[in-house]
Amino acid sequence: MKGKEKYPHIFSPIRIGNIRLKNRIIAAPTSPSMITTDGHFTPEMIAYLEEKALGGASVVTYGESIVHSATGKSHNKQLQLDSFGVKQGMAQAARAIHNAGAYANIQLSHGGKYGGLTSVGGEHGCSDVAYGPSPETTPAGEVQEMPRELILEIIESYRAGARLCKDCGFDMVQVHAAHGWLFSQFLSPVMNQRTDEFGGSLENRARFLLMVLDAVRDGVGPRFPIEIRLSGDDLTDSGLGLEDCIEVAKMVDDKVDLFNISCGNHEDPDMFCRTHPSAFFPRGVNVYLAAEIKKHVKTPVASVGSLKDPEQIEEIIATGQADIVEIGRALLADPYLPKKALEGNAEDITPCLRCYECFGETSRSETVKCAVNPTMGQQLSEKCGRKDPERRKKVLVAGGGPAGMEAAITAANRGHDVTLVEKAGKLGGNLHPAGAADFKKDIADFCRVLIKRVEEAGVKVVLNTEVTEAYIREFAPDVLFVAIGSNELVPPIKGIDLPNVIMAIDAELHPEKLGKKVVIMGGGLVGSEAAISFSHEGKECSIIEMKGKVAEEVNSFYRGGLMVEVEKSASIYLNTTVKEILPTGVLCQRDGKEFIVEADSVVCALGFRAPYDKVDSFCDLADEYYIIGDCKNVGQIYQAVNSAYYAAQLV
Repeated sequence: MKGKEKYPHIFSPIRIGNIRLKNRIIAAPTSPSMITTDGHFTPEMIAYLEEKALGGASVVTYGESIVHSATGKSHNKQLQLDSFGVKQGMAQAARAIHNAGAYANIQLSHGGKYGGLTSVGGEHGCSDVAYGPSPETTPAGEVQEMPRELILEIIESYRAGARLCKDCGFDMVQVHAAHGWLFSQFLSPVMNQRTDEFGGSLENRARFLLMVLDAVRDGVGPRFPIEIRLSGDDLTDSGLGLEDCIEVAKMVDDKVDLFNISCGNHEDPDMFCRTHPSAFFPRGVNVYLAAEIKKHVKTPVASVGSLKDPEQIEEIIATGQADIVEIGRALLADPYLPKKALEGNAEDITPCLRCYECFGETSRSETVKCAVNPTMGQQLSEKCGRKDPERRKKVLVAGGGPAGMEAAITAANRGHDVTLVEKAGKLGGNLHPAGAADFKKDIADFCRVLIKRVEEAGVKVVLNTEVTEAYIREFAPDVLFVAIGSNELVPPIKGIDLPNVIMAIDAELHPEKLGKKVVIMGGGLVGSEAAISFSHEGKECSIIEMKGKVAEEVNSFYRGGLMVEVEKSASIYLNTTVKEILPTGVLCQRDGKEFIVEADSVVCALGFRAPYDKVDSFCDLADEYYIIGDCKNVGQIYQAVNSAYYAAQLV
């Protein structure tokens, strides 16, 4: 295997307890809400886990199974280890993972006070009472001190839950002691104000965790691998710093077989985008924490935090920063990342965009999806396969953006004769301006992956040619894909034709055209990200937005990290309309008062509109046609890729 030569450290085995990992990549704990209301696995969840094993990860971990659902269920739907009937789905999940070539791991968790409070994971708490280490008044409700008797009961639930996981065929268990859940709360010197044996000194605050680890060991027996997810730094004033986290790691060193070093707090909006690093952080931003913990313990250490590049992962392991890397979102974008790296095909790995569509969909519909992977969340139906085409068809794809490329790739891979026609001199469409900013490199990488797949699929590509009605008539396709994108809106504002006005796409591709002071008309996702990008170029930016929020259409998880950057990058004028564009700036109105925002350049980022008349005229020329991407409905990358993939599967 070429990958063993290129990435020898990734593909060197390692023993954790009584199991031997074939490589150093673990599928990190994830837990999309494909769970029944009784707290059991669904077939969709099992298929989701199975694909990660098929993709080559050495271990596949299910995240946040609740050991004591009466008090610890922090999300709307979670696997509940104490729910009657839970065993069957767990056993089937473990078997599916084994049969696909990986070990099965499962995370044992308890939400602490969030078992009775509204959390990021949902508003349907399981407990009428929120129990934390100490009494607390929060915006979400009152927290009561967890009685000693309940602490001992929860310890027993960890013992029973761990034993149940082993009985159902899981090969490892992971105790979750990070991200603001139960043990983070008890470890916190701010939240934990107890005066009994579970409060006071760090040793006392860690006692609950230590007792649970002993109970888990008793439940699973000797040599069965126990992993612990621990913070390297809570990065908040209410949590532990790096030095304290090192001390906790040393306390548990002889009780666990693997450390998983994370950071931050899942329930702190400012920390969520660091716990699960956003596009505004460098890849591997949290690795230093694992590297520091590793200096102080004898047990192997795993690092997490938006890692996706095999070369970076190889360096992390080769330089001793970590023994193992655990990957979450990147294995949703491409579950076959480990397999592709092993086969020497890393350039075909679909990059995670860190857009949080996966998190957003879990909250929105209790399923999971991925902007760049149309089969994510659809693994069960994908297993059924599709009938081969009855005949080879002549396919014309009009437009070479993400939708057009995905449709061309999929149709060609199904055996059709595909021609892709693009009016520009290169494929990619709006992926180029979208990926132009330094923090959007992942989109540029995704564009390169699609272009390479178009070539490898044998698609005929015609550039610098615009598809017209005459072109379609002459081509006479059996199947037509209309993927001609959308047009930027040019509103009838006085002064819109002045030389200091530039459209958003042009500005993103050519920021050198902009003056020092830039006003951006429109505070949607395009305008907001443009402000950040232009600020990085040294521009002084202002955003004019008619609504009461900027980037209102963006999922809340991405928006949390986005707004921190937008507010650093631009002056924001909300509930403000543009009356006129002037040579020296923009005349605005808010609350009945007019004022001027000075600018050297004015960027128009007021949205896009699908060219429906042109779409309809094209469709009238083909018996079998499919409308995909922005010309169907203006959307984001997910809508383009998803509509294209499934339309092409019908051909």
